[in-house]
Amino acid sequence: MKPIPGRSETCNAMADILNRIGDKWSVMIVGYLGKKTMRFNELRHTIGGISQRMLTLTLRNLERDGLVTRTVYPEIPPRVEYQLTALGQSLQAPISALWAWAEEHQGEVQSARLEYDGLNADAAEQHPPERRYAGAAR
Repeated sequence: MKPIPGRSETCNAMADILNRIGDKWSVMIVGYLGKKTMRFNELRHTIGGISQRMLTLTLRNLERDGLVTRTVYPEIPPRVEYQLTALGQSLQAPISALWAWAEEHQGEVQSARLEYDGLNADAAEQHPPERRYAGAAR
């Protein structure tokens, strides 16, 4: 089969973007910053469950991709605020649609998982899932 010109580049671009904005922390940060400008600790407490390191890394990556701006005010102690750029604001509609879809269909997804797990319980017990993270026992 002959490759379609531009298709590979588009797929690579899609994968790259989804890797950035497809993780739960990025989605939450963009969602909250879409409502208002926030300081670091305000974001951390609002999101809940995110470590300081993960929030720092995620904000840095979102800033690198042009989705978030970081403003440092020369005060004692320094005040740092984060807000969405115009590009970040353009993500609000797709993320809002995703939130709405998740809210509407969470029950159906949970039911499907329970049904699947019930039908496949014997297979799961015979072959436990392989651990695929760094440091996993072999």
